[in-house]
Amino acid sequence: MKRPQDIQLEINQTATIVNLTGVFESLASMKISAIKNQVIASQLFFKEIWQIYKQIRVDSLFRFGRTEHEDAIKKTLYIGVTGEGGFSGDIDQRLVRMMLQDYDKDKNDIIIVGHHGAMQLSQAGVDYKSYYKMPTKDQNINVAPLIAQISQYENAVVFYQSYTSLSVQGTERIDLSAAIQQQGSIGGDEPVTELINEATYIFEPSTFEVVAHLEDSMLSIALTQFIFESKLAQYASRFRAMSAAKEKANETFGELKTQYSRTKRAIADARLKETINGFRKPSA
Repeated sequence: MKRPQDIQLEINQTATIVNLTGVFESLASMKISAIKNQVIASQLFFKEIWQIYKQIRVDSLFRFGRTEHEDAIKKTLYIGVTGEGGFSGDIDQRLVRMMLQDYDKDKNDIIIVGHHGAMQLSQAGVDYKSYYKMPTKDQNINVAPLIAQISQYENAVVFYQSYTSLSVQGTERIDLSAAIQQQGSIGGDEPVTELINEATYIFEPSTFEVVAHLEDSMLSIALTQFIFESKLAQYASRFRAMSAAKEKANETFGELKTQYSRTKRAIADARLKETINGFRKPSA
């Protein structure tokens, strides 16, 4: 039987775990709320850029920020957005499996964001063109290096973790050009308050350059939102992990308290029995 002081030590350790998991649970919840607000703000900014872009683009093609004289690599670039590791469950493995389902090294190049995804690809024996760490901060994310690489390709597909709720996270695949067109179409029927075209404005150095700049800006917003979405899924996964750990720790805490009480009572009963036996007269 354990000594009461040993059980008390375990109770103190379990109480510390309960407190820590509660703190991490609250932090994850706060992060989720903050990122949601940033996504809403970026969506509004995206709509403003799209209203200008759709009026001055020279055709319906999205060129990923390339100017009229730049040639594209005749491949589809795969971009995987994963976590850095820890409390991510199996979602990164599922995302990598999805990405490799129709991967062809002759037709596709891979850029991976997040250390966990890079490890998964290495274990699968798949080479990737570039690797970027998942940004640790949740604002002012610099996606310029990603855009510089994306603009070299004819097409790009993003694989990312999607956030539905605190209990539901999934994986998504989306064509980057289609995603931008789709996001731009949201609220696209809103009336244009100001006509912006070559008849009313002078575009320097050229219309193509201005269009390329707008495409860069929209790419930056779209990629940032994919990263935000993945971060939401990761924080939700951590929230679930911390909630489960906190619940388990609370159960253990209750069991240890009961065990502590029983042990102290058993010791007290044993001492009382010894005392009573000590007062008994020895039989003749």
